[in-house]
Amino acid sequence: MGKNLLTVKDLTVNVEEKEILHGVNLTIGKGETHVLLGPNGTGKSTLGNTLLGNPKYNVTRGEIWFHGKNITEEPVNERAKMGLFLSFQNPLEVPGVTLSSFIRSAVELKTGKRMRLFEFRKELEKAMEVLQMDPSYADRDLNVGFSGGEKKKAEILQLLMLEPSLAILDETDSGLDVDAVRTVSAGIEAYRRKCGGSLLIITHSTKILESLMVDQTHIMVEGEIVKTGDASLVEEINRDGFGKYEKSLA
Repeated sequence: MGKNLLTVKDLTVNVEEKEILHGVNLTIGKGETHVLLGPNGTGKSTLGNTLLGNPKYNVTRGEIWFHGKNITEEPVNERAKMGLFLSFQNPLEVPGVTLSSFIRSAVELKTGKRMRLFEFRKELEKAMEVLQMDPSYADRDLNVGFSGGEKKKAEILQLLMLEPSLAILDETDSGLDVDAVRTVSAGIEAYRRKCGGSLLIITHSTKILESLMVDQTHIMVEGEIVKTGDASLVEEINRDGFGKYEKSLA
């Protein structure tokens, strides 16, 4: 698959017998930032979940290649070990498991190595400072009682600690105020500086893109990528919306 970190070929996906994605093709190179824009309900989150291997999403045709390996049939845990990361639109609450212990377990599973508690806490505190998170959140149950903004920060905290080679951020800016978007954006920039990973940012808004250098922009309508271009596509959507792309499929 050459220099591409991720290659998606003719990906067709069903959810409960209904076809949601129709022959999607996508390539992402190492260190690149890609944006997937489109109206609500058009299949953007389906693509993110399928890339991570969520078993609810059934691949009926096509292939997913990551780091030169066909991972179409690989389970979620193996994809995560290889360096795939997905932040969720609506992060789950996990009573009885602290944010700190959850992240430490995830890091150890990814690396296959035990991490000394002192070293882990030191790295965690540094990452929390970037996100302006109160250190006490580390010892609270994962997302339980967190505000929407704190849940999104907790997702980016996981991103900083896990250092994936490809991070898929699904509606990370959804429901955030301007200050929270700035903080989350700072966390994403810190991730890029720290490990130079690639990004696929899935959104129907563009607030979170203002401080990022975008390599490619993709427009998805009704389960198909109907247009791919550079960062100027973001400006076009801000100005004109998705109307003409929706009409082209009508």
